[in-house]
Amino acid sequence: MIILLKNHADEQQVNNLQAWLKSMGFDIHMSVGASQTIMGLIGDTSRVDIEVIKSLEIVETVQRIQEPYKNANRKFHAEDSVIDVGGGKKIGGGHFEIMAGPCSVESEEQIVMIAKEVKKSGAGLLRGGAFKPRTSPYAFQGLHEEGINLLLEAKRQTGLPIVTEIMDAHHLKYFDDVDVIQVGARNMQNFELLKELGQLRKPILLKRGLANTIQEWLMSAEYIMAGGNEQVILCERGIRTYETATRNTLDLSAVPVIHKLTHLPVIVDPSHATGIASLVKPMAVAAAACGADGLMIEVHNDPPHARSDGAQSLTPEAFDDVVKAVNAVRPFACR
Repeated sequence: MIILLKNHADEQQVNNLQAWLKSMGFDIHMSVGASQTIMGLIGDTSRVDIEVIKSLEIVETVQRIQEPYKNANRKFHAEDSVIDVGGGKKIGGGHFEIMAGPCSVESEEQIVMIAKEVKKSGAGLLRGGAFKPRTSPYAFQGLHEEGINLLLEAKRQTGLPIVTEIMDAHHLKYFDDVDVIQVGARNMQNFELLKELGQLRKPILLKRGLANTIQEWLMSAEYIMAGGNEQVILCERGIRTYETATRNTLDLSAVPVIHKLTHLPVIVDPSHATGIASLVKPMAVAAAACGADGLMIEVHNDPPHARSDGAQSLTPEAFDDVVKAVNAVRPFACR
């Protein structure tokens, strides 16, 4: 249930209303915007008499909502959330950032060189895999703790905040200095992991699952937010369909749908979505045009010899070209 308060509502009356509702066992989510204040009730509102609340002097209107996600719901939080991802970088609410780097961290020389190149082209964050979920148990699984240390060294030399994926809550001790923790598609519904991340107070990048609906995706975000961590960034990375021409099917329609349903920012990963380097540029441009709040793009100094996902990785030169094309389109984005 959401309660829209009148402009300039008496503060004491607002406090009294909050206290009364909390005494009934509800959690209250307050969203104070430039022109209106929204009070969101989280809990079983079936026993609440809407007419009683409507009769209060400070209340403009009351509305029940049907969506099972409350914290992530735009009805509770009308204005876009802006997530501070470190280093003065922000995502959402008109702030656009590109996360770029290799699928897997392979060596200090590799990650530092790529970090310097993508920063020069305009990337705001460095992405790189230290823990790698792979379909085959025989494929390269990442450098683990060493990989995170190498990412931190690249951050030290370039100033770029870092983004890397967590596989298991037991690995959290390695992520203290990571700026943005990524939850991969395979872990989108790892609810115990999401609960642990909800206890943190740092940005979480939540990728859409391989075959999950938008509502399921938002419910996963709700798990994190229910724990008190509201710093969630959604990432559309393609879903599995019957089509085999690309690695996955990039659902760009999810971007405007997400903006309608939630206040959380949404970025797009055209690299994992297509699996083909030549398709990254047109899909990145399309993502920018439809209003995405950022991009995640894989960049490798030597794609043919990459230890994972070389086929979808751009060279630094190709990445520079993509950034220029995206920046040319962004002023005309649909939002």
